[in-house]
Amino acid sequence: MVIFEIVIVVVLLIAITFTVRSVRIISEYQRIVLFRLGRAIGVKGPGLTFINPVTDKTKIVDLREQYLEIPQQTAITKDNAPISIDFIIFYKVVDPQQSVLSVENFAGAALNIAATTLRSVVGDMSLDDILSKREAMNSSLRVRLDDVTERWGVKITNVEVREINPPPGVQEAMTRQMSAERTRRAAVTEAEGKKEAGILTAEGERQAAITRAEGQQKAEILKAEGERQAAILKANGYAEALQSIFSTAEKLDPNTILLQYFETLKQIASTPASKIIIPAELSGMMSQLNTISAINAATNNE
Repeated sequence: MVIFEIVIVVVLLIAITFTVRSVRIISEYQRIVLFRLGRAIGVKGPGLTFINPVTDKTKIVDLREQYLEIPQQTAITKDNAPISIDFIIFYKVVDPQQSVLSVENFAGAALNIAATTLRSVVGDMSLDDILSKREAMNSSLRVRLDDVTERWGVKITNVEVREINPPPGVQEAMTRQMSAERTRRAAVTEAEGKKEAGILTAEGERQAAITRAEGQQKAEILKAEGERQAAILKANGYAEALQSIFSTAEKLDPNTILLQYFETLKQIASTPASKIIIPAELSGMMSQLNTISAINAATNNE
């Protein structure tokens, strides 16, 4: 009886162990490559997967994008300049079964392929192109590496060069060139600033001259207008005065006018002027005065 119970316990333990080893829970980002009696029979997952622990073996493959750091590699450029470059490879498994069957150690294989591919790419480029066209080098590395890793079921998604170290002599020349370039840019910026300042100053002076000319023109116009208005008012005053004189003269007799005329001549003669103007009609006025005197004498005799 005891032996029977022991057998039952052993069978239960074996069954539990078999069940536990038969069940696999595969995450969404994972797949398992299933081998049965040494032969690959397919890819399982994700979710709950059952296997035969006696005949089956599994290899877990991560489908997430991963990266691989390539340490500094020395390469010779097209113009025979040695440089040190390190970069990062981003990759993703697209065929889990092929990635297991085609390569044993993808990281090691990718490291060596990356080093040889880097030397090939750098050898086709000059130092100036490597320093100024990093994106082109990244793209060339990605394409060449992807051609190799494609047969392994791995996709190279991106390649990023992190650091490029040229020789010390080249670095010193680059430093001098950068300093000279900054000096040139500063000189250009200063010249442009002076040019813009001169343009703004000239523009300001031109606007000021225009404003002064316009102000002077307006002042002259206002002055001329004032003088015109004054002349008009003065002429109107003379006209009104003459009209008043004419109105008064119409009411006076000839004798009164003649006497006022002589009074005016008397005032003119008393002035300190060196020249005396004799009216042309003075003789006529004198004959008229004689006639008036004769008439007055005849009247008195009667």
